[in-house]
Amino acid sequence: MPLPPKTPPFSRRSLLRAFGGAAFLGGVAGCGVPAAYVAAGDRAVADRSAIDKRLNWANWPLYIDTDDDDTTKRPTLEAFEKDTGISVDYVEEINDNDEFFGKISPALMNHQQTGRDLIVISDWMCARFVRLGWVQEMDRASQPNVTEYLDPLLRSPAFDPGRRSTVPWQSGITGIAYDRRRLGREIRHVCDLWASDLKGRVTLLSGLDEAFALLMQGNGVDITRWRAADFDKVCDQVERYVADGRIRRFTGNDYTKDLVSGDVLACQAYSGDVIQLQADNPDIRFVVPEEGAELWSDSLMIPDRALHKANAERLIDYYYDPEVAAELAAWVNYVCPVPAAQDVLASAKDEETASLAENPLIFPDTEMRKRLAVARDITSKERVEYAKRWNAIVGL
Repeated sequence: MPLPPKTPPFSRRSLLRAFGGAAFLGGVAGCGVPAAYVAAGDRAVADRSAIDKRLNWANWPLYIDTDDDDTTKRPTLEAFEKDTGISVDYVEEINDNDEFFGKISPALMNHQQTGRDLIVISDWMCARFVRLGWVQEMDRASQPNVTEYLDPLLRSPAFDPGRRSTVPWQSGITGIAYDRRRLGREIRHVCDLWASDLKGRVTLLSGLDEAFALLMQGNGVDITRWRAADFDKVCDQVERYVADGRIRRFTGNDYTKDLVSGDVLACQAYSGDVIQLQADNPDIRFVVPEEGAELWSDSLMIPDRALHKANAERLIDYYYDPEVAAELAAWVNYVCPVPAAQDVLASAKDEETASLAENPLIFPDTEMRKRLAVARDITSKERVEYAKRWNAIVGL
């Protein structure tokens, strides 16, 4: 099973690009726009799954396994189509959470079909869809694999208790990456980023949703229940670090280029990216600080008025079969939301594939799991104010 390209062109945890987008989202969700919210009884239409064996699936680029010799072939997806007779129109159309929101929100807020039966977006954006009633609850009775194998750490985020409307596609960790050889020492704490030997050679992620949780954890905050004062403290600290010249810049996924070149010695980073970087440079390390790190997900959802809901539910459950989850994990190299897939990979005949079972950035070990937490999301009421302050600091 091939590893993905080492420099994917799109971030799966894309930044909040502009305050204007945040203001719109906050207004829709929190300012009483009657047409925006969809009541539970208005979300479903007659399901055509039994008579129309197909579904439309929107996902991010480079987020599913492909054939070694022909990247247009997707082995796990093609196996699903063969086994079930369901034809899947798989479209890599999601390049940014906000951009995709803008593409399908007019239909959803006006009680219309989006033309998609299944979408994958980041959990912080999923939270808005769930609050607005723009996605349907799934029939867990038809998803025994999800019920049995979903990672306990991901089962009940604050925005969707019990995961009734969302199912993680892949997960990841926002932690710290650094070049051990160039730096000459270990990094174990968030506060290590502000040491004198790293002045001007540190980057932070520019997106509010991507950056804030790890910085709060560095202050000893329980990110499952953080408060406004915790956010203000982080902003005050980052403003000081910018003024002191400690932070080189704020980045999207392009932090990887700075780390590889040596312009940056340490940075906020995503676990999946670091696995790819380590293939070329084993001196690049990823650390879950002793204070903890954020565990996040990009999740599958079924939009309102989807025409093939049962087919979509069947596809989701298929990817929670440990054998299938293992094949996918070996290719995408993100944190696998199906811990049982670890034993499947460990038994692989190919040594390189089997070694992935021991990679804690794909299957976090017991000690690492104790330090991982899913942050409570930023509410629609909070978002406008928080985004305004954060974006002013990072220059968005």
